[in-house]
Amino acid sequence: MKRRILLVDDDLAVLLTLKAVLELHDFEVEIAQSTAEAFKRMDSGVYHMVISDLKMETEEAGLEVIRAAHRQSYAPATALLTAFPPSEENSQDGSRANDRPDSLLVKPVGTRDLVRQIEALLIRHADQQQLRQRLLDAQTPMPKRSAS
Repeated sequence: MKRRILLVDDDLAVLLTLKAVLELHDFEVEIAQSTAEAFKRMDSGVYHMVISDLKMETEEAGLEVIRAAHRQSYAPATALLTAFPPSEENSQDGSRANDRPDSLLVKPVGTRDLVRQIEALLIRHADQQQLRQRLLDAQTPMPKRSAS
């Protein structure tokens, strides 16, 4: 099964280039050129990962995409792809976990590094989901057997 990625960026050239690179590495990739289009795609499909540019229609449109991805029941991994990474001070301002991506991919990034970072993030995200599920399973009380 191919891993599905939603790429979100308002620059069509960037989208098509990244789509081609990721498809060469056996990912299934869909693209969106706006936050509204990204919301529609996330609501109608299931993705293993959502990667969004930070600055699109607004300075923080990408964070809106990340928040929407975190609200999805299928819980995709998330990454911001940006040439303008937030400073340490701004990223530690007490923002909610739903506002933060799982990873930050800084442009320009070489294709090998990009694929390596995406692979690592998907593995880490899957491990975290399994751990969360094990913790939930451990907290769920076992049904009592009736004496017959």
